[in-house]
Amino acid sequence: MNSKERYKILSLFHVNQPYPMTELIFSSNFELLVSLILSAQSTDNIVNKTTFILFQVANTPESIVQLGMKKLKNYIRSVGLYNTKAQYIIKTSFLLLKKYDNQIPNTRAELESLPGIGRKIANIILNLLFDKQTIAVDTHVFRVSNRTGFAIGKNVMQVEKKLMKVVPSIFKKNIHFWFVYHGRYICKARQPRCDVCLIKNFCEFINNKSI
Repeated sequence: MNSKERYKILSLFHVNQPYPMTELIFSSNFELLVSLILSAQSTDNIVNKTTFILFQVANTPESIVQLGMKKLKNYIRSVGLYNTKAQYIIKTSFLLLKKYDNQIPNTRAELESLPGIGRKIANIILNLLFDKQTIAVDTHVFRVSNRTGFAIGKNVMQVEKKLMKVVPSIFKKNIHFWFVYHGRYICKARQPRCDVCLIKNFCEFINNKSI
């Protein structure tokens, strides 16, 4: 896929959805961080139902620490891997209290030093909260990038580096969310809905059936 085709694809996404956002529901930086930790191997819908109740009881680092591990686990029990995630959330909340004055750090190194925060979540936080031109690659972004031929790579790091190289700056802020929505609702893993695909005229999968 060449640069002109990529630009046309991104332009179509921009016209169709000029201001994409995460489907996670949050009202503070800390709520986003907790929601992202909970979202690993869980759907946004389940996370939102969980945090709707949790955040009424505890939605700050201090209140999470005061809530304690046992009660926190009860609130997030419907989310996959809740035992491990509860430990991450408690430990991260404690660090935010003691080391970062209740603020979410704004550098990749500091974010990735927090329990439960890997490169993907760090990229989303830097993008959403600090307006950085980072591109998070999850399973949807990875699949769409490879299947369409937009950015081919054997692993998420290769795809991320390729995207950072080929995506024009004006689109870097939004491409993660465009590809997530596209992968979640159109370019599905097992049964892609090519008949209603917005970018089917430029997709190498539908035109060549070779990917």
